[in-house]
Amino acid sequence: MTKFDAYHKMKELLTDYYIEAKTTKEKPIAWITSGAPVEFLYAMDVLPVYPENYAAMCAANHQSIDLMESAEAEGFSQDICAYARTDFGADITQGGPAAGLPAPHFLLCSTNICKTVIKWYEVIARKYDVPLFIVDTPFLHDGLTQDLIDYTVSQFKDLEKFLADFSGKPFDRDQLREVLYLSREAAGYWQKMLQLGKTLPSPFNSLDTFIHLGPIVTLRGTQACVDYNKLLYEEVAARAEKKIGSLPEEQYRVLWDNLPVWFKMRRLEKFFEEQKCTLVVTTYANSWGQYSNYPVEENADPYEAVAKSYLNVYINTGFEDRINYLASLIDEFSLTGFIMHSNRSCKPYSVGMYHMQNELANITGKPAVVIEADQNDPRAYSDAQVETRLEAFIESMQPVN
Repeated sequence: MTKFDAYHKMKELLTDYYIEAKTTKEKPIAWITSGAPVEFLYAMDVLPVYPENYAAMCAANHQSIDLMESAEAEGFSQDICAYARTDFGADITQGGPAAGLPAPHFLLCSTNICKTVIKWYEVIARKYDVPLFIVDTPFLHDGLTQDLIDYTVSQFKDLEKFLADFSGKPFDRDQLREVLYLSREAAGYWQKMLQLGKTLPSPFNSLDTFIHLGPIVTLRGTQACVDYNKLLYEEVAARAEKKIGSLPEEQYRVLWDNLPVWFKMRRLEKFFEEQKCTLVVTTYANSWGQYSNYPVEENADPYEAVAKSYLNVYINTGFEDRINYLASLIDEFSLTGFIMHSNRSCKPYSVGMYHMQNELANITGKPAVVIEADQNDPRAYSDAQVETRLEAFIESMQPVN
């Protein structure tokens, strides 16, 4: 990975976060999906905990297989999401780098990332006998419409009532507005940092952004998240200004679509470095920068902006919108090709991927490859198969000018 000084601050932030989650007696704990409106929790001083993040940590630390096998031994099928199986196993064994997650007081999930989270969180709700609130975010088949926004806003109002009833105190809308300002500010720095990938050579690679995602996902809505992303942006901007690339010699610039392969980060880093190929932009990391596209105006009702930001998530949009978005990234970032990860665990991200590959290649004229893998399950991954496909793909690209 590119050596950023900000990395040490990120480790400190996330270590403190997990220590607080494991030890707090004052704050209630809510398990939450990565696409849920966390700002409502911070507004009511609830500490959010992300099972998806923890599953990724387990895989990156090469602990996911044992945890998934523990879940499978309890009857959970290998066909369900590897994040879910990893977290079920961690909950059963209290395993993983943080020795399991703290027990939740309630659960909050949103369907804008997938529908699996509903059944996943229902299992947890039954086990711990705690309430589950589901934000049903409709799929944007034909773009963002006012009726979809209104429907989502109505659920935010229900979430307000749920949190007020749970805490025994009125929902604090003024505090929500302050949290939303912080959330948008942090997302803005994250997005500005990602835009620096347009620089030739790129001052970072997408493997870096997968690692540095932690605070914008986990701490979005806090001052600590703003400070960290400002620090990271300034460091990357300084590299961009001096034309310091992530790779010593950048010959190829590519897009990565879908989640990372967490348990192969180091091997893939070495592979791409040897091939002089920089992963410049990724749809996954971009998702958290897009929250800043919908600012919260000072005197306006913030709920419509929040609804737009949580509805208009990349994998909650139709194929035509996805293809157009990918084509724009390929053009804006001066890419020489694109990689699509057909992820066994994430069906919403992977469905239609071969169709999208063909359409996008026709539009852009750029080479492409689809690799078959899994975000968290090493048993569904072959080094030889993946690297053979990637080598052939890289040979088909024209180097940057």
